Amino acid sequence: MSASNVYENAPLGSLINYGDRAPKPPTRFTKKLAAWEGRNGVGRLVKKTPPREHEAWSSPAAITLHAGNFSSGSIILVTVRRTHSIDSDLIFKIIERPAIGMVRVLQVYDGNIELLHLADNREAAELWLAMNPYSHTILEEVTADEVGADVIEGRTAA
Repeated sequence: MSASNVYENAPLGSLINYGDRAPKPPTRFTKKLAAWEGRNGVGRLVKKTPPREHEAWSSPAAITLHAGNFSSGSIILVTVRRTHSIDSDLIFKIIERPAIGMVRVLQVYDGNIELLHLADNREAAELWLAMNPYSHTILEEVTADEVGADVIEGRTAA
């Protein structure tokens, strides 16, 4: 599936696999392995950026995947995100969609929506938000209607 299909069909919080179908090089080839890891991996869909048109430039729509965190103890030092435009040559696959009852902690700013956290339930989402204060946040529960619509429209993870 293409990045544009992910942009159009995958809900925020989905786990996405991406890659270029190249075989993983042996670990002794550190530079080749690093390049391969930059083009192959798994991430959680945290943002869908719409296309932008300006007088001097334009940019296509894009998806942003949260690939992981580097931390020391319980303190996150670096968050790794990968942004792919919808015309990316990589191949994407939806591995998992958020389950019914999960709650998305979303930040809404300047017309954009970004997933900050995906919690198992509303209580866990409220607790996470109390410990990680952000402005302009909303909680959005994954409903049976959303999951059912994905099944009916053929957008379930396969």
